Amino acid sequence: MKDQTEQLFEQHIAVAKLTLDALKDKIDQASQQVIAAIKNGNKVLLFGNGGSASDAQHIAAELVGRFVKQRRSLPSIALTTDTSALTAIGNDYGFEHIFERQVEGLAVSGDVLIGISTSGNSPNVLKAIELGKAMGCKTIGLLGNDGGKIAGQCDIDITIPSKATARIQEMHILIGHIICTYLDDEY
Repeated sequence: MKDQTEQLFEQHIAVAKLTLDALKDKIDQASQQVIAAIKNGNKVLLFGNGGSASDAQHIAAELVGRFVKQRRSLPSIALTTDTSALTAIGNDYGFEHIFERQVEGLAVSGDVLIGISTSGNSPNVLKAIELGKAMGCKTIGLLGNDGGKIAGQCDIDITIPSKATARIQEMHILIGHIICTYLDDEY
């Protein structure tokens, strides 16, 4: 019987290999889309729920702070951090609107929205993506499972080929780090 730690590493490696083989081009396209937006004076807005909210914050912090090398701060906002806005919008409009209202108030045409949903079915992520597209934003979905309702709604859907939430989240943060690496190379 294999040790559980070894099994989890093997699962991670298998999903990472599937993700690389199936999604390398889309990951590269997403990275180029973020670079182009920042070069044009736009920003990156990230959002998701639960662990995906943490991933949004993590990636935004890498852009505003730094990833590996010293470079200028890059414009990025996690829409998951303002508890006053989240609770006011949730209370007044409903939880499904917490990101949509922030996109309406903070995004401008040309910004990049990165919606993160391991199921692909988060209504609040979908509503923000839909509004962002209508506003002229570029949209990237970091998704899982079969992509859910969000699949096909983004300019670039990156749907991790796994049903295991933990493996999906591991790939989402890896993809975030890949985007940060490209930005480090650019700036």
